[in-house]
Amino acid sequence: MKTSWKVSIAAGCLIGVLTASYGLGLFGKGSPVKENEVATGHSRSLKPGLSGRVTMIDLGASECVPCKMMAPILEELEKEYAGIADIIYIDIRENPAEGRNYRIQAIPTQIFFDSDGKEVSRHVGFMDKQQIIETLTDLGAIRPAPGPSPDLPNKEG
Repeated sequence: MKTSWKVSIAAGCLIGVLTASYGLGLFGKGSPVKENEVATGHSRSLKPGLSGRVTMIDLGASECVPCKMMAPILEELEKEYAGIADIIYIDIRENPAEGRNYRIQAIPTQIFFDSDGKEVSRHVGFMDKQQIIETLTDLGAIRPAPGPSPDLPNKEG
């Protein structure tokens, strides 16, 4: 009787792992999500190099805790680097083909591309804002220095 209980638990765990893997698209088509569906999240789907700008793609999932922690950082960076670098978020649970395309094995994963679309750096796990800025800067995506605001009076006026 003890053995059948252990076998049932092991089988249930195996089914859960296989179901999750199938949903992520690790076994072919898998998920009912359409293959041509665009990325969702903070930015549009964009092929690196098409814009001629440095690109950072963050691949994660909405229920991933480190991914949730990175979401506000990505939103800030997307605004700060508008026209300078492309910051893209792709939810691989909603877009399993993208996860396969970028060979994602763990999330979150950040991939950095030069302005020609060549992958130059990859990081797995949470990445703080300063690390991302340093990587983007190393690739030539340099934000202009903050200057005086036109809304604020200068020292002379």
